Amino acid sequence: MHLTEGGRLIARSFGRGGRRQKLSAGVAVLAAVGTLSGVLVAVLGSAPSGQPASAAGGNALAAASTFGLPAVTPSTGSAPVAPGLAMGRSARLLAVPIAASSAAEPRVAPLHRTVQADLLIVAPFSLKESLTAKVGRIPGVVASERIEAVRMSVNGSSTAVLGVDPSVFREFAARPTGASNALWQGVADGGIAVSYTMGTEDKIRLGGTVTAAGRITQKLRVAAFGTLGIGGVNAVVSDATARALGAPAGNAIVVSVAPSDFTAAAAAAGRLIPKGAGVQQLVSLITTGGGTSVSAGTGAAGAGQLSESAVPQTALSTMLKAAMSRRGLPYVWGGAGPTTFDCSGLVQWSFRQAGIVMPRVAADQALSGPSVPVSQLQPGDLLFYHTDPTDPTYISHVAIYLGNGWMEQAPEPGLDVEVVPADFGTEFAGAVRVNPAQAASVAASVA
Repeated sequence: MHLTEGGRLIARSFGRGGRRQKLSAGVAVLAAVGTLSGVLVAVLGSAPSGQPASAAGGNALAAASTFGLPAVTPSTGSAPVAPGLAMGRSARLLAVPIAASSAAEPRVAPLHRTVQADLLIVAPFSLKESLTAKVGRIPGVVASERIEAVRMSVNGSSTAVLGVDPSVFREFAARPTGASNALWQGVADGGIAVSYTMGTEDKIRLGGTVTAAGRITQKLRVAAFGTLGIGGVNAVVSDATARALGAPAGNAIVVSVAPSDFTAAAAAAGRLIPKGAGVQQLVSLITTGGGTSVSAGTGAAGAGQLSESAVPQTALSTMLKAAMSRRGLPYVWGGAGPTTFDCSGLVQWSFRQAGIVMPRVAADQALSGPSVPVSQLQPGDLLFYHTDPTDPTYISHVAIYLGNGWMEQAPEPGLDVEVVPADFGTEFAGAVRVNPAQAASVAASVA
């Protein structure tokens, strides 16, 4: 699954040595906000054509003996896989999918900068405009903007939706989305922009309509597909449209913070907010015994040192057998088992059968252990991919490496859980060897 729902209050340090890691569209930021229908709750190496040498010699997980899979040459597309390769990056930057529009004159201010959305102050009631100004004066705060943040049904699926001033909020979005004048013009004209994942996997038609059901139900024109880069948020409308649907005006403030001031700024914001409101983090601080190997927004998979504790072989065997038992079951967006799955749901469910706690979405699972070069892959390692052209650094897909060049994945709607040659092409974002303690820590931080 690429996006999920959940929430977490913060106003404290997450340990020394932690570094900021963007939780991209995968973290669940707004479950605690409740729904527009009135249920508002308190906010709370060379390509591995055979068994890798590092795993040889008595490894019970060799795919050829465990699953009867012959050696296969993985797919590389147009990207070479060289010895020791840890990750590949796609250079492609596709246009944000936009519906045709009849708007004569652009009325949305151009994008002047891009900032990262780090904190969300949110309440089940309107926040005073003066609070936004006070938050903006906190040391380290780069930008703050008052918005609407609610849950509602869109196209029959409950999801987090933001109501914004398109001219201002666009700087908080993932850069390709923020740079799309047509997307924000469509939002300003009363349309809705949905995430690339929701749009493609829920079979929403650009230029068509979806039913948005809050306290009031309306048909909204689908203006564009574009990932905002804020985990759990699948749609954005104008602030006027959000209020027309019944959202409390200005019930949230999105905040960007300088990395060095993140913890202090979050604590300061927590002291300013009124009773009943809360501060939620939109980024994660990852601390491992060996330090953090990635920085915010890189799109790289892996955190920590490869020498740190990995999953015991017996647990890996249990996990792999569980995963293979799901072959042929259908892909369903948001499916977490036991009979339907999306990509990260398959990973989470399979590890759970071995007693290992994993975060829910691919972007967070990519932080569940250290990166591992392709030449050192072992069965049970996780393979990650950039598949969203509206945010090319966002990790939006995950597969399980089986050995002998094979991987298992829940691919996309209309297809079933399958075993296919591993893919190390241009969308490959890296591989991770799961560290149970680190995986549990990441899962807890985004629960």
